[in-house]
Amino acid sequence: MITKAKLEDAKEIQKLINAYAKKDLMLPKSIVDIYERLRDFYVYRHKDKLVGVCALSISWGDLAEIRSLAVEKRHSGRGIGKELVEACLAEAKELGVKRVFTLTYIPKFFRKFGFKIVKRDSLPHKVWTECINCPKFPDCGEVPLAKNIK
Repeated sequence: MITKAKLEDAKEIQKLINAYAKKDLMLPKSIVDIYERLRDFYVYRHKDKLVGVCALSISWGDLAEIRSLAVEKRHSGRGIGKELVEACLAEAKELGVKRVFTLTYIPKFFRKFGFKIVKRDSLPHKVWTECINCPKFPDCGEVPLAKNIK
């Protein structure tokens, strides 16, 4: 079941994200990062256990980012990631967001939702402020994709 994240979810969100970060598949998040963006997160629970997360973060004007998508390995392939992304896209539409982007190592997954690869410089400079502080900058390998919301 998908719900918005609550305070008690913060440590589990961090644990799930950082499990992927240890495998170099995501960027690590501090607990401060999680708390500061907690309202951006959706969580997926299976039998009262948090097994998936995804966030929609407003970036600039009518632009938002889908970020921090992670599903516990043993629960992958069950459509949880799809449901989480769909929840974020529905919220984006409700908020009046015109364009959603993501930076990912798995562009094929996001193409299923109508995202298309875009040039990095087509996104506002504000998007890259986090990238400058990343240890992988400038060669992280994440692919930028975007989708217009109707």
